[in-house]
Amino acid sequence: MRILAVGAHPDDLELLCAGTMAKYADQGHKVFLAHLCSGNMGGKDIEPEKLAQIRDKEAQKSARIIGAQALGPVAGDLDLYPTKEMRIKLTDIIRDAKPDVIFTHSPNDYMPDHVITSQLVFAASFASTVPLYKTDQPAHEPIVPIFYMDTLAGLGFEPTDYVDITDFFETKKRMFLAHESQYKWIEGHHQADALEMLETAGRFRGLQCGVKYAEAFRRLSVWGRITTEKLLP
Repeated sequence: MRILAVGAHPDDLELLCAGTMAKYADQGHKVFLAHLCSGNMGGKDIEPEKLAQIRDKEAQKSARIIGAQALGPVAGDLDLYPTKEMRIKLTDIIRDAKPDVIFTHSPNDYMPDHVITSQLVFAASFASTVPLYKTDQPAHEPIVPIFYMDTLAGLGFEPTDYVDITDFFETKKRMFLAHESQYKWIEGHHQADALEMLETAGRFRGLQCGVKYAEAFRRLSVWGRITTEKLLP
């Protein structure tokens, strides 16, 4: 299978679904890790243009850990909007990846870029199937299932599915630690220890489904996206 995960910023996927992506990659599936925003506002003492370059390199480094391909960005942080222009750019990302399943943010996550990413994925994933919707890439016609990732701290999120990532938790940590520019920023701005958050969320979702570490997802249940095929690793 071909797996596309779409996050708002570099490091979002590492926090929310990297264990699952690592598991897919280990099983021989092709994994694409896309971030729509450049990460240029995720800091304090670095100029935005330079920070965007740093964070792109960190995203590439993280993806290489599992042999995935990094895609994006299409906008700067806080400059992502549910516009036609952004929908077209994401449509081309989806058409290029040709996924069998897509992962993205929950529509009720905690900040605008996450919420808008979710909205754009819903819109662009359908647009990408329509041959007469012309972009730089040819249509990828299957209407594929979408799984929403957990929210940060699991607030307002009721999972429908879990993935046991116990054997891939250390890989998940390595992928997050590739984002070296973010440790102090997250600790200072969000008042949170990111690695502790990673550990706590993994153990909490694991407790719910009877394993040591898990990642939680909610399947988008609308007509055309439901299948009996087993999709999660």
